[in-house]
Amino acid sequence: MRHTLSALLLLAVLSALCLMAPVPARAATYPMAGVWFGTGQPNDRSEMYIDYFNADGSFHNQHRECRQGKIASEIKETGRWSVKGDMLSIDIATVNGTPDPRTDLYRLIAVDAKSQNYFYLRTNFAYHAHKVAGDFAMPPCDLTS
Repeated sequence: MRHTLSALLLLAVLSALCLMAPVPARAATYPMAGVWFGTGQPNDRSEMYIDYFNADGSFHNQHRECRQGKIASEIKETGRWSVKGDMLSIDIATVNGTPDPRTDLYRLIAVDAKSQNYFYLRTNFAYHAHKVAGDFAMPPCDLTS
């Protein structure tokens, strides 16, 4: 009887722990799905970006660096994204249409329907972006530099 009670108690504790463990978020229901605009990169705080976190887990973005009112560089990436606990993983497949696979890992600080805050683990750079409409376009460089 004592072993049975111990086994039942152990089973109950393990079940409770499983319920409390972080579960990977389904992209379609996670608040990160959508279009996000932000500024700043580790080497250039004035660079701007648009990230498209699609509900099916696909991802693409556009980064633009402006100098003296003109586009100095523009990068477009594609890949997949996922969240597990407080970790955002972006698996980059292409950069400017060329295969260039890598995985970028971020620690999520706060994400809701309007804003997101996270750190890029490799550089500890803090990102902050705001959700924008699907047809949002980056401002022209002559307005930002």
